[in-house]
Amino acid sequence: MKPDKPLEPHPVLPDYYPDLAQRPAFVRGLFDRTAHYYDHINRLLSFGSGSWYRRRALLQVGLRPGMTVLDVAIGTGLVARQALAITGDPQTVIGLDISAGMLAEVRRLLGIPLIQGLMEQLPVADACCDLVSMGYALRHVADLNVTFREFHRVLRPGGALLILEITRPAHPVKRALLKFYLGRLVPLLGWLTTGQRDLQTLMHYYWDTIENCVPPEAILQAIRAAGFAEAGCHIEFDLFRAYFGRKGGA
Repeated sequence: MKPDKPLEPHPVLPDYYPDLAQRPAFVRGLFDRTAHYYDHINRLLSFGSGSWYRRRALLQVGLRPGMTVLDVAIGTGLVARQALAITGDPQTVIGLDISAGMLAEVRRLLGIPLIQGLMEQLPVADACCDLVSMGYALRHVADLNVTFREFHRVLRPGGALLILEITRPAHPVKRALLKFYLGRLVPLLGWLTTGQRDLQTLMHYYWDTIENCVPPEAILQAIRAAGFAEAGCHIEFDLFRAYFGRKGGA
């Protein structure tokens, strides 16, 4: 059977790396250098509403005590913290990230199992968890098709997928405002409040990946093609998207 053509979340961005092969090293290095300041940047991005939004999204896909969660691209644990608040057991929330710097931050904040690895090659067993979550990292994978098949593989029958993402608004005025905020204002505020130039690079890259990301319809199609049923997307403010799906066979 001929393998699917790779579905990259966005094209190569030569301002940051020269070719696709160099992207993982660039992403890993950028997040390693900015991990200590990531929560600070998140507060600027979310105006303090991020915790509430993440918790609500987890509850909406059915997370409850006793379930096992694999939080992919855990970052500093922003989604994992809310998952832990729901499950109540640190051993039921497992975090995975490519960045050692991010994992070090989570290790300092949360006493949960952690794994360093790629989203496209999850180093965990088949059918080992009830929920796979990913918060604002979809734009950093190499191939959406491969990644979603991996997510499907590690879920138990009836398990759920939740992907939180920011999407370029359809309305041109909203798009221009977001570009100014994420592409200019937040990088400036990040540098002024921390003195870290890498935070400016992080936020410029963050916006460029949003602006060049494949359309939401392509993401939903890839989720369905990976075998997920009940696939859909909740949209808020023409900006925030919560993609979801469920593995059949429960």
